[in-house]
Amino acid sequence: MLTGLAPARGIHAAVTPSPELSAIVGSAPLPRSQVISKVWEHIKKNNLQNPANKREILADDKLKKIFGRDRATMFEMNKHISKHVKA
Repeated sequence: MLTGLAPARGIHAAVTPSPELSAIVGSAPLPRSQVISKVWEHIKKNNLQNPANKREILADDKLKKIFGRDRATMFEMNKHISKHVKA
C-alpha cells in the first residue's frame, strides 16, 4: 500500500464538468488535462478549426454554450472551460 502521496493538484486534479461541458466530455470527474483533451477531440472530430486561421475555433451548438459566442481562439478556450468546471 502506498502512503504519503500528495493529492493531485493543478492540471492533474479531478474537476467536475458543468452540464453544458458534460455534453462534450461526459459527466464523470476528470483531470483538467483530460477535459482539455476531450474538447480538442470534439473540435477535431467535427472539423471546427477555422481553415484560414487554425488558432480560431468555430463553435458548434455544444461549444457555443461553453464559449458564449460563435468563435474563440485556442488561447481563450481554457478561460471559457474554467468557468464550466468545479474542483
